[in-house]
Amino acid sequence: MNTFYVWASSHKVELAGTLFGFIYIWFSIRQNLLTWPAGIISSILFCWVFFVIRLYAQAALQLYYVLISIYGWWSWHHLVHNDDSDKHLGVTSTSGQLWIKLILINFILTFSIFFFTSRYTDDMLPVGDSFIASMSIIATWMLARKKIEQWLIWVFIDVISSALYLFRGLYATFFLFMVYAIMAGIGFYEWKKEPHKLAC
Repeated sequence: MNTFYVWASSHKVELAGTLFGFIYIWFSIRQNLLTWPAGIISSILFCWVFFVIRLYAQAALQLYYVLISIYGWWSWHHLVHNDDSDKHLGVTSTSGQLWIKLILINFILTFSIFFFTSRYTDDMLPVGDSFIASMSIIATWMLARKKIEQWLIWVFIDVISSALYLFRGLYATFFLFMVYAIMAGIGFYEWKKEPHKLAC
């Protein structure tokens, strides 16, 4: 018990980020606007955690999460409350044309992030760090636009991320991302219940 207390005392920021991470994923499944403020708090906390352990792409990713969360917050609130039913932000499927664009963007982002982190930082795992960061950028944008396939992408990202965090000794974060993977599967199932259409 004393060992756990010592560990928890030295990982306060990580544990706080984990708590808000659980709140974030719970609200996102329920399509609740509180998804975004919870995500912002969690991202700020994890930005510090990842910077300290030299996962710089992950740290920078958290700053992106803050910005995209502000956009997502506006997007969900503004469009959901718009009187024009054609502008209602409902769950949609990703078109083939958009998939091609997202895959291309992912390739460019992964290479760009890897080039920077491997050349200009002492990032511990530049390849995995860059790939996870790139995929997460795309998946978070898809969440902001309520693309149902983002849940399946998150399952993949969370499993890979959990292995990375376990390797770096972030045990609370490892547990969080394993739960994220399970909850992402549940999120896909729950969103699938809502009628959705194919959209760009």
